[in-house]
Amino acid sequence: MEASLTATSSPLAAPREPAAATDAQQRMNIVIVGHVDHGKSTVIGRLLADTHSLPEGKLEQVRAQCELNSRPFEFAFLLDALKDEQAQGITIDAARVFFKSRRRQYLILDAPGHIEFLKNMITGASRAEAALLVIDAAEGVQENSRRHGYMVSLLGIRQLSVVVNKMDLVGWDRAVFDRIVKEYGSFLDQIGIRPASFIPVSARGGDNIAERSEHLSWYDGPTVLDALDAFETEAAPVHQPFRMPVQDVYKFTKQGDDRRIVAGTIQSGSVSVGDSVIFYPSGKKSRVKSIEAFNRPPQTRADAGSAIGFTLQEQIYITRGEVATLELQPRPAVTTRLRVSLFWLGKEPMVKRKEYLLMLGTARVTCRIEEVLRVMDASTLDASTNRQSVQRHDVAECVLKLDRAIACDLAENIPATSRFVVVDDFEIRGGGIGREALADRQSAVRDRVLLRNYKWEPSIIQAAQRAEKYNQKAALILVTGEDEMERKGVAKALERRLFDDGKVVYFLGIGSVLYGVDADIERKPENRLEHMRRLGEVANLMLDAGIILVVAAAELTQEDLEVIKTAVQPDWIETVWAGDTITTDLVCDLHLSGNAVPEAVDQLKAHLQDKGIIFRPW
Repeated sequence: MEASLTATSSPLAAPREPAAATDAQQRMNIVIVGHVDHGKSTVIGRLLADTHSLPEGKLEQVRAQCELNSRPFEFAFLLDALKDEQAQGITIDAARVFFKSRRRQYLILDAPGHIEFLKNMITGASRAEAALLVIDAAEGVQENSRRHGYMVSLLGIRQLSVVVNKMDLVGWDRAVFDRIVKEYGSFLDQIGIRPASFIPVSARGGDNIAERSEHLSWYDGPTVLDALDAFETEAAPVHQPFRMPVQDVYKFTKQGDDRRIVAGTIQSGSVSVGDSVIFYPSGKKSRVKSIEAFNRPPQTRADAGSAIGFTLQEQIYITRGEVATLELQPRPAVTTRLRVSLFWLGKEPMVKRKEYLLMLGTARVTCRIEEVLRVMDASTLDASTNRQSVQRHDVAECVLKLDRAIACDLAENIPATSRFVVVDDFEIRGGGIGREALADRQSAVRDRVLLRNYKWEPSIIQAAQRAEKYNQKAALILVTGEDEMERKGVAKALERRLFDDGKVVYFLGIGSVLYGVDADIERKPENRLEHMRRLGEVANLMLDAGIILVVAAAELTQEDLEVIKTAVQPDWIETVWAGDTITTDLVCDLHLSGNAVPEAVDQLKAHLQDKGIIFRPW
């Protein structure tokens, strides 16, 4: 047997992963959780020692370090390899432990139990197939014991064994063990988890870790090692619909290599050369030409869990955050409104009207709470309604409003593409799973756009080739404001400036649309959405031709922009407000206030240069 411990800045020997598992010996990922100081690290350290899974000399090395520092040896120190961990006496990161039993290889994630580091546990648990939850027999079930159980449930982990540690401190009393089994078993039953076993142990002495203990003769269940081996390895989700969040698109130029490789990790399903693929939320379609992988022989198929790239027969413009799917399989949900189950770990509550960053797969999108439907205390399961915020450690059912559409699945269908985290002030503050994709005002528009992109006949000239030829990037510049003369003056002056600079540019007044392609629609408030959709479609055609399109329109709202962004690639749009006062809820990229037209155009041109739409000469 062999093992390795990996952690950043470890003072121990360099880590080494075990050899790849054979068909007869697959690897299983397990997370170990529990309240602070209940002995998680000691359980794993003792497990490694008692199964002789440590690299040669490792145990002696750690003992020597303890002696050198005048500290009593603890088996937990085998895992507490971070310097800060040993200084604080608590595990502060998710340490990875590789070892091998007679049945299989394991990767055990020792997730922290301290409330301050709960988010690290979530990061670890999201990759686990099963969990060990440790409870101190002397301290009993704690608040964090319940929280961790609920988090494990929320993340979809259904295989769980509960390790009741430190039985030596309660005199090996069966009544103490039975009381914990009854109390915690009742809690797990309420959240839909049936633990495989409750195991009484003393990790310090090795009792019931790998071998049975004479101190616990009244117990006839499995040891910890037996419980691990009894868990069933989850098969890779190759039979689920194909999902691959796009990490990036790589372009090669040297030695005549013109490949554009769409790269990512397959979360579910499989893909083969020749498959027709559709990318969401854009709905763009192509066919797999080849499957690429670094330093591997050519392959014609790739399955779930593989980090790959593939090239396309018809080149299309896609970006990071799209999700690759197969044409003939169920499509993911595409929406700007999600009903979610969310847990919150931030010190400050999650509140309405504040912007947060939602990260789902490779997508990054600004979100806000639209409605808090229900809030539950994860440790007591007490629920409340009519809340305006989500407090620390709460689990909430919320409706999130996103600033642009994303593609995702629901937790009951494909868990991997339903999980997300919420970032506030550059730190992960919470996370959860998608429960329902809700309708939004752009749903009808989005369906038409998806059909348009599905039926789109691409030019043989790629967008990058047009950009190189014209020395510019295609862009939609929306100039809006309250005063007609001001916005049109700026928009037309910008067109003239860019045209004189040799750019391919066109001014489009909203009247040209309203009395042209919109001539069959009455100018009524209820038709505004359709007006914006058609403006977006006109803009999309001109942007596909590589043009910089400058549109002047009166007092656009954020909702107007959302409709246009449904029809046009969002990162191709720049919004500009011309005028002193912004009179709508539009979040604009540039506010031109108090400037004469020439100065406003100078400022706007500099903005386009900063965004890389046109280029500076130096």
